[in-house]
Amino acid sequence: MKHTYNISGMTCEGCKASVEKYLKALDHITGVKVDLKKGEAELTMDTHVDTATLKKALPEKYAITEKHEKQVFNTENSMAMPGEESKLKQLKPLLLIILYISTASILLHYNAWSWSAFMLDFMGLFYIVFSFFKMLDLKGFPESFRMYDPLAKRIPVYGKIYPFIETALGLMFLMRFEITIALVVTLVVLGITTIGVTRTLLNKKAIQCACLGTALKLPMTEATFIENFIMIVMAVLMLLNMF
Repeated sequence: MKHTYNISGMTCEGCKASVEKYLKALDHITGVKVDLKKGEAELTMDTHVDTATLKKALPEKYAITEKHEKQVFNTENSMAMPGEESKLKQLKPLLLIILYISTASILLHYNAWSWSAFMLDFMGLFYIVFSFFKMLDLKGFPESFRMYDPLAKRIPVYGKIYPFIETALGLMFLMRFEITIALVVTLVVLGITTIGVTRTLLNKKAIQCACLGTALKLPMTEATFIENFIMIVMAVLMLLNMF
């Protein structure tokens, strides 16, 4: 008998191989075929194995659910199949976070408005919040990050320390400490990442964005490029204002 399952959390060929290895090790599983792009696995069994057993066999970063075939007669609430969510709905957490950061930065200075102060606080809060989500899975983040960041691909340790770099930059902006250095580092790290994001988008690769770590499953879209671009523009404007 064959069953198809949806598997989330896979970001690379290594993840695919890992899922295949753990599922093949189970009793009564005679065949495993994993499709990384679709996020699916087709399992061949000689005796039915329940989903709970499959879930226990996989590491925590992977979630597995049985895929049900689309029915001809459907109710109104079940018309949408998994994976058909719009980009806007998928990116809702990211857009909400940016909205909250923007609102907080504005409220901090609405009595005595200053574009420079606003941008420094926006950048500081941006780094602190985004690094927080990366810190939630320090083991899984580097693996996702190196999928598109050129430097993390070449130097694996860079992916491991990146969340701490973001935290340090966030504190430097909020505390107004060595701002020039923080701005230059921002241009370097986000410039490198933006190159990788641009390549990924141009190649139309379907991978997970690691901007919010692995806690939130976000697809790599134009929004990732835009958020990096905004930060780079702010850093350039701040440097031009200083000199």
